Amino acid sequence: MTVKAYLQITMTIPEENRPAAVKVYTDYRQPFLDTIEGALTKDLLVRDEDVQVLHGFDSVEHAKAYLESDLFKNDVATGLAPTWSADPSIVIYAVA
Repeated sequence: MTVKAYLQITMTIPEENRPAAVKVYTDYRQPFLDTIEGALTKDLLVRDEDVQVLHGFDSVEHAKAYLESDLFKNDVATGLAPTWSADPSIVIYAVA
């Protein structure tokens, strides 16, 4: 399948909290790809200013649905929240 939508979550995570954030990413990457409808890719992007997780989906609707899933709300967001120094930015893009 082809990626038709991206879910971009950008987080401000201090350097000392990044190992914990990377653990959450690695723990839930494969369950995301295996169980979330329409999920195609998931990449961790790191720079000095922030950390970003870029999710690829087969549709905008599936990207939106992931944000309401138990995996996101109960596992990923709950695991990441203690690492944030500010609320994350969440954006969904349709591929033109």
